[in-house]
Amino acid sequence: MAINTFARKEIKFLLDMQQYTELMKVISEYMEPDKYCVGGKEYGIYNIYYDTPDDYLIRTSLSKPYYKEKIRLRSYYSPASPDDLVFLEIKKKIGGIVTKRRVSMTLEESDRYFADRTKPKMHKYITEQVFRELDVFLDQYPIAPKQYISYQREAFFGKDNSDFRLTFDRKITDRRYDLSLGRESYGNYIIGADQRLMEVKVGDAMPDWLVRKLSELKIYKTSFSKYGRAYQNYVKDSLEHEKKIYVSGISMINNSILMNRSV
Repeated sequence: MAINTFARKEIKFLLDMQQYTELMKVISEYMEPDKYCVGGKEYGIYNIYYDTPDDYLIRTSLSKPYYKEKIRLRSYYSPASPDDLVFLEIKKKIGGIVTKRRVSMTLEESDRYFADRTKPKMHKYITEQVFRELDVFLDQYPIAPKQYISYQREAFFGKDNSDFRLTFDRKITDRRYDLSLGRESYGNYIIGADQRLMEVKVGDAMPDWLVRKLSELKIYKTSFSKYGRAYQNYVKDSLEHEKKIYVSGISMINNSILMNRSV
């Protein structure tokens, strides 16, 4: 059973194809491709996000609090089979610093854990700690699968600093039905075919070469949550089609969805 724990900053940028192409011309000078991306390859990431019946976790997240948290189940296979490895993750953001703790198990084991808290065999104390944290989370929130999100990713790490990572995501796909990693990846795209979502993942400051290149290409920081964007699209579509949604703390002003901070 694998576990991964880290704390870092995650800074996001939405690039058009010209910006992406120009930036990629200098990437190889300073960065190495992830082991799954050698030769220009991408890899798929497939997620199920869990939330409460009234979508409390994502509504709270969109109000931009000092502290927020979410839970998701992630696979690198689509569709995943019952014995494929998946990763159950708790991700928290505290004052701009992102922490993530995750444990791995099979998809079948994850179904059992969510059903009755049956845990896989554990051999490490740190794994037991993370499961205790997961248990507390599930005791606090009556969660269920609420959102599917997948995407294709290119990933790189710094030649001089392997903790510095750069990722580019495309074909970000969402749906609020067929909420199982055992299903094929399909749904609606939430960014354009000519766009890439870039994330800078770093423990301290961005390297000078990247800062200069971003300035040269007029690439600016943005606030972008995949789950958040998918949820806002869902709410907007529901309001426009007069569907019944039972959500407090939502306003629609000038065709934009606003999440009230008081929620």
